[in-house]
Amino acid sequence: MIASFIEKIQHAAAHQQPLAIRGSGSKDFYGGASHGTTLDVSRHAGIIDYAPSELVITARAGTPLKDIEQTLNAQNQMLAFEPPHFGENATLGGCIASGLSGPRRPYSGAVRDFVLGVNMLDGRGQQLKFGGQVMKNVAGYDVSRLMTGSLGTLGVLLDVSLKVLPLPAASLNLRFELDEKNAIEHMNKLAGQSLPLAASCWHGGLLTVRLEGTARALQTSHDKIGGEIVSDGIEFWQRLREQQAIFFQSSLPLWRLSIPSTTAPLNTISVRAEPVEAQESTHISTSSMRTDFLTKRDSSIANSQLIEWGGALRWLHSDAPASEIRSLAAAANGQATLFRGGDKNVGVFHPLPPVLLALQKRIKHTFDPHGIFNPQRMFTEF
Repeated sequence: MIASFIEKIQHAAAHQQPLAIRGSGSKDFYGGASHGTTLDVSRHAGIIDYAPSELVITARAGTPLKDIEQTLNAQNQMLAFEPPHFGENATLGGCIASGLSGPRRPYSGAVRDFVLGVNMLDGRGQQLKFGGQVMKNVAGYDVSRLMTGSLGTLGVLLDVSLKVLPLPAASLNLRFELDEKNAIEHMNKLAGQSLPLAASCWHGGLLTVRLEGTARALQTSHDKIGGEIVSDGIEFWQRLREQQAIFFQSSLPLWRLSIPSTTAPLNTISVRAEPVEAQESTHISTSSMRTDFLTKRDSSIANSQLIEWGGALRWLHSDAPASEIRSLAAAANGQATLFRGGDKNVGVFHPLPPVLLALQKRIKHTFDPHGIFNPQRMFTEF
């Protein structure tokens, strides 16, 4: 099968024909539109090696995430970054290529933190291996992590080695009635304490937090911070992770704002008067700010949102122009991604500063000199 992939890549490179790398298609909605002939890698599946005692699993890119999670669960282990599936047959390759992590991310780490090594094909059809199956890699920059979140623009993933972690002994879900401002403050306060935090979410006046650890640690934490016990915690976090909660049913475009966790409620932020452009720095000086940006229509920006990751991730439904949403994110020293819906012609991801864009182009050219892999899936420039 790998030989077939190599043949198709070399043919595409020779004829300057783009390839759309695809597994199950569960992440087709994410990023720019796909272009070119589909290179289906879904049949390149199966767990290659699993060493529970070493906390390492290696699987082919087409392996369904559910198969990996079932295998780990049988050994009381898990993918600690809690990857969203967004589809029944979501694959490991799509998980790595999208770089998306679930509710546990700020407390356990992101996808890239658990990638130990990859085996891939570059734009010349050459097979490359980076990293390995060990926890410690001191050979230099971990190139394998470049593949995480690259949306298939750098190469075709063949197999991936991941660090896994033991399942928590127990979990406890607590809920607090708080408005947005107080919820943000409370999430940051909790993060500053010695608590076994594993997830947090605020929406509609309710803050829900998840604690994981020993039964004794959970009881001690509950006594310390209070809160109402939530009985449907497992279902709650799964619906949130898979965007099946009622909040995500809106027909408006869904934006993903990554900002500092201490950022105040969005409708209190002053923003740039002009549309945001790629900056050398995300810092916005007060001389370029105005306080009358939020018109009557714009004030709704903060009224349809859900907050995760201790305040660092703000999901926002809005049909406001992309320039306004991105100005809002930039004013908070953050970035805005058009996650679902809307006009992708405005650019799905936050504009890169010229220096970073040039670096991205060089990396792209190194791995994919003919520009055949998923063109414009990440940025319109390549």
